[in-house]
Amino acid sequence: MDSQALAQAHYVMSEIFAVAGGNKISDIQFRSGNWVYCHTKRGLEIVRHLGELPADVVMNVVEYLYGRQEAESVGAAAALQNQKDVKARLFDDKVADFSTEGFPLPDGTISGRMRVQAHLSTSGPGLTCRILSDEIADMNTLGLSNDTIRAVSEFMKRRQGFGLVTGQTGSGKSTTLAAILDWLRMNHPRHIVTVEDPIEYRYSRFLPQPDESGQAIPSPGFCTQQEVGKHVGSYKQGLKDALRKAPHVILIGEIRDRETMEIAIEAAQTGHVVISTLHTNGAVKTLGRILEFFPQDQHRALLGRLSEILMFILSQGLIPTENGRVLNYEFLQNNSSAVRSGIASYDGAAKSLEDAIRHSGNIAWDNNLRNLLNSGKISHAAYAMNRMNEEEGEELLFIRGKAS
Repeated sequence: MDSQALAQAHYVMSEIFAVAGGNKISDIQFRSGNWVYCHTKRGLEIVRHLGELPADVVMNVVEYLYGRQEAESVGAAAALQNQKDVKARLFDDKVADFSTEGFPLPDGTISGRMRVQAHLSTSGPGLTCRILSDEIADMNTLGLSNDTIRAVSEFMKRRQGFGLVTGQTGSGKSTTLAAILDWLRMNHPRHIVTVEDPIEYRYSRFLPQPDESGQAIPSPGFCTQQEVGKHVGSYKQGLKDALRKAPHVILIGEIRDRETMEIAIEAAQTGHVVISTLHTNGAVKTLGRILEFFPQDQHRALLGRLSEILMFILSQGLIPTENGRVLNYEFLQNNSSAVRSGIASYDGAAKSLEDAIRHSGNIAWDNNLRNLLNSGKISHAAYAMNRMNEEEGEELLFIRGKAS
């Protein structure tokens, strides 16, 4: 990448943060032949004065960001060689995922680290940058109830088990997982191994507060973080390798195939706590998605195993409002014979699990959504758009409409 292209890419990034950075950018969207769009606290904003970026400029930004992340992880000399390969990687694989350090901002501060996906579309190369927070959220600030936080915390202290945080892209899964693991390493002596694609949050080795003399205090637990494509070849390989590192807890960024799911379940059965994500909404659909990885004749045995080792399914989503995004979630904890029986007997009909979700300590999506509506945190329109059971939602809105 020549100096002119490098300077051009740096200028584009600088202008984006100068124009929209004050509105707390969460994502930056580059598309060949189009303006740059930024997701901010005010919605989707266009950086108009940059104009419609041609494909070669978008590719320059790809190479620029890729080169920065490589320089930090493998050294400048190797980075120069590796960034020449990003074009080939993009056009061979049709996608290139990586993470990079924060970008210097006009006020002298640094943005959060960026999770980047370069991809191809009808207009040519494109790029999506997710701006990550450098600060890991406290579990008490996520929007979960105290009872849910207490239940998740107790599960994470176990010697073995399998937990899932689910939801669509942008539902805050990574934020929730990071908050859980950060709490665990600060409060309990656990070795946590993460396999991520890419690494999003970095966990400190220390407690937040130093001792009386000002010395940093090591946290009781520690994290070994590995990135797919950089430190391990795949989630599957990373999970296999993690088992040889004497971990107490293993985070798999996402379960994408049957073999990874099999290894995760086996690891949970043999003395590890395993947590991961799936792109599903609700506990029932999550269980159905797990079964989809396996042939029909293995479902009964698989459900029996899950009824024993599944700790919880936390399915969440973020609902946009005028005052920011509000968390809604469904929580199924496997802490009773009714829930274990509902899991073991699941056959695609949702009733047994839906009944189990109504047991004490569990939280159904629509019930929690209704609480958000009644407390004034979301509007009637947001409730109608985000409910799972449309019939119940329509009945509620009809009743409210008559009352008003």
